[in-house]
Amino acid sequence: MTEPLRVLLADDQTLVRTGFRLILGADGIDVVAEATNGIEAVEAVRRTRPDVVLMDVRMPEMDGLEATRRILGGAPGEPRVIILTTFDLDRYVYAALSAGASGFLLKDVTPEQLTAAVRTVRTGDALLAPAITRRLVERFAAAEHRHSTRRGSGDVALHRDLASLTPRELEVFGLLARGLSNAELAARLHLAETTVKTHVARILAKLGLRDRVQAVVVAYETGLVSAGEHEAAGQSTEPA
Repeated sequence: MTEPLRVLLADDQTLVRTGFRLILGADGIDVVAEATNGIEAVEAVRRTRPDVVLMDVRMPEMDGLEATRRILGGAPGEPRVIILTTFDLDRYVYAALSAGASGFLLKDVTPEQLTAAVRTVRTGDALLAPAITRRLVERFAAAEHRHSTRRGSGDVALHRDLASLTPRELEVFGLLARGLSNAELAARLHLAETTVKTHVARILAKLGLRDRVQAVVVAYETGLVSAGEHEAAGQSTEPA
């Protein structure tokens, strides 16, 4: 992509915004707006149409979770959202991933990791840090699945009917949720990597998912994958 990458910073700490703006600017990434709370973030997204939003979780007036829901529940062409947090196991982060955020970063992220993350999600890839993401999902998704089962509700699996998947797609989905990359999926299933990419794209489309992060969340929420069922492999972010 040749057009400049446009980013919105939403954080109530001035020093955080200033530091991130300098880091992004030094790498040729435009910060088109800043927000100090969720209300400002939602309005700024509508006004400036950024490619990526760096969203703090805990902000006054409206938190980052509600802001993420409103931003990602809008019209087509919505930006990608990366959640910023000081905690790697935060229920708010899990809820934001469920709402469609493409990943999350700890606030002590290095400059290289920050710019790489923004560029990764801008291209449509999910920002997967497998060890942290799986630990976070395992901690909270199992509870969500049990709660949904007890109340007999389809809320968690809304527009995510796994019965729509073919047996092969279901197999790919389960391995994808355990953190395997496309290359690892291809090797495991003895398929061409292009075929794996096609399967992944169809899975995301059928289940109404934005990217692999949401796929991991849904796999645990629906009980397709249980806590502890993860692979040591799959330590890289792969295009869907």
